Amino acid sequence: MYVLVTYDVSTSTPEGKKRLSHVAKACLDYGQRVQNSVFEMKVDPAQWTTCKNRLISIVDEATDSLRFYYLGTNWQRRVEHFGAKGSYDIEGPLIV
Repeated sequence: MYVLVTYDVSTSTPEGKKRLSHVAKACLDYGQRVQNSVFEMKVDPAQWTTCKNRLISIVDEATDSLRFYYLGTNWQRRVEHFGAKGSYDIEGPLIV
């Protein structure tokens, strides 16, 4: 499944800055960053359940927010990109 994850974490306190770092780390464990607080993830249902629960456990619901967009299998038709930093092919080869 393809999921777009966005988040807004309040960084007005040291704890908020720490949560922001932890949310980004959790997202990086499952996907690719496409904007500062936006990640595309290709995950199976079990991975998604683990990732979602991890993210929810990190944020403070009183000050932070998470949004999950389920793009489905035809995600290519639902994503358009304009401007700098062209998008990558999530199913293409990964060259390290």
